Amino acid sequence: MIPSSGGRFEVKRDGVLVFSKKALGRHARAGEVVRLLQGGDQRA
Repeated sequence: MIPSSGGRFEVKRDGVLVFSKKALGRHARAGEVVRLLQGGDQRA
């Protein structure tokens, strides 16, 4: 984890952004980050 400011929550896998609260304007849904990390829908 890398600390940040401004309420950001971003998840990267192998240097690729797979989830961004800032980009989507919402919190992750239940199980969403896990699914993305397992190779599901790769979007940010």
